[in-house]
Amino acid sequence: MSDDVLLDVKNLQVTFRLGKQERFTALKGVSYSVPRNSVVALVGESGSGKSVSAMAIMGLLPRANTEISNDSQLIFNGVDLLKESEGELRDRCGKEISMIFQEPMSSLNPVYKVGEQIVEAICLHKPMSKLAARKRAIELLDEVGIPQPELKIDSYPHELSGGQQQRVMIAMAICCEPKLLIADEPTTALDVTIQKQIVELLMKLRQTHGMSILFITHDLELVREIADQVVVMHNGVIKELGEASAVFDHPKDPYTKALLACRPTLDSRPIRLPVVDDFLQGREGELPKGERARGVLPTDPIVLEVKGLRKSFTAKRGFFQKEEIVAVKDVSFKLARGKTVGIVGESGSGKTTLGKTLIRLHSCQGGEVLFDGKNLMALSQKEFQPYKRRLQIIFQNPYASLNPRFTIGDILLEPMRVHSILDSDKDRTEHAMALLKRVGLAESAFFKYPHEFSGGQRQRISIARCLTMKPEVMICDESVSALDVSVQAQVLNLLQELQDEYGMSYLFISHDLSVVKYISDEVLVMNRGEMVEFANSDELYHSPKHPYTQKLLAAIPGRGNH
Repeated sequence: MSDDVLLDVKNLQVTFRLGKQERFTALKGVSYSVPRNSVVALVGESGSGKSVSAMAIMGLLPRANTEISNDSQLIFNGVDLLKESEGELRDRCGKEISMIFQEPMSSLNPVYKVGEQIVEAICLHKPMSKLAARKRAIELLDEVGIPQPELKIDSYPHELSGGQQQRVMIAMAICCEPKLLIADEPTTALDVTIQKQIVELLMKLRQTHGMSILFITHDLELVREIADQVVVMHNGVIKELGEASAVFDHPKDPYTKALLACRPTLDSRPIRLPVVDDFLQGREGELPKGERARGVLPTDPIVLEVKGLRKSFTAKRGFFQKEEIVAVKDVSFKLARGKTVGIVGESGSGKTTLGKTLIRLHSCQGGEVLFDGKNLMALSQKEFQPYKRRLQIIFQNPYASLNPRFTIGDILLEPMRVHSILDSDKDRTEHAMALLKRVGLAESAFFKYPHEFSGGQRQRISIARCLTMKPEVMICDESVSALDVSVQAQVLNLLQELQDEYGMSYLFISHDLSVVKYISDEVLVMNRGEMVEFANSDELYHSPKHPYTQKLLAAIPGRGNH
């Protein structure tokens, strides 16, 4: 191993025992290296083996059912990590190698203050008093950009925003100045502005602490900005490896080409997004040519009109005080038939609250929602019942929105029974089977349970459930944000096909501005409950007028400050 290489992964093969006979090989002889003071990006879809590779380096794979090949090596600073005892590895991890996990809320202990958790990490590896460790923790919180660190150190995780929780995780990871920092999807669930801040912070810390970063992600635009080298993984195998500029500008493997092509870009809007299989099966030349036109004309019929909608929540402050928090402030817009309005803004801007209020999952404190000439907000529950069928929502989390005790058949049949759609269960079953086929699933899915499907497949089932109602308006609440780029492309293509076929209208809520540009005819920008801008998508992305919109667009990876 040369002196300029910090970590050398050699022929890493990891197999999981799933039962008495069954085995699953997650990594099939993977080899790559991380040079000193560099950023190496591991990219690929879910299930490609990226996180398994990181867990193996940290010694976090479950020993009870994991087999690592005898000829595998993890050489870190001249020492094979696989040969170290559990105690030696525990001392090294946190001190010389550290890791930031994907979901900060599940990684931070909810019953301990954040300061206590950082102090514990410092005292575990350094001979330091608790008072000195607390002082160091305040310095670290300040270094990672937490405001008022001397106050925030005594906060519990739930009292911090998602971006601040991730910063606490970073502070904990760098507290012992590690030589290698493993960042496992550290920005996936964050808004584009917070993502930019976190990435800039990591790059700054890399310089000041002289550490290497192994950055695991499926966001290729982000990788293009920050990585020195890229390792592309698929099904436990490395498909391509090299300098970032070479891999992005001249990809050699069809899988790498597919990953780069699947992602919607700001400068084009193909009629159909390519998916991974198009490239793996050599069909990329058969994709429809041309661009999809977007925008709304003054003559387009309006299906939904929102006037001055207002929604507030009441929060307790002490025993006797209450405070009104306004989540949506006087929002007004129109949704044309067969068109899509994208709703963008940071977390807490009121996007989801607006969507839920429109279909009366929240009550409102003022304003009108006109649908078919009727104000939905003024109807009684009985009067509103027929409209529930015509206005549907796809929720953000495909794991939480499907009942785990129901088969997929039950999930699809239940709404049809409630709304008396079709005359018999036989007809409903036939309709459900046809819808499963329509969203790209086999008819056999009808008899399975949600846990037997991936996140992308569950989101398709959620879409099929909405389609059982034959809705006229569908609200998509971050419905593709948790999906890999290839699955995301499949779902976006499906939504577009359904809109073309049935003339449905969408409200598309997302913090992914590239996806919103691809699918939206008009875009509504929200900030702290207020609508700050509303325009045709091409116009808004080309020349944003409000400073907040300009800030959002400038934070898109690869766009810079243009």
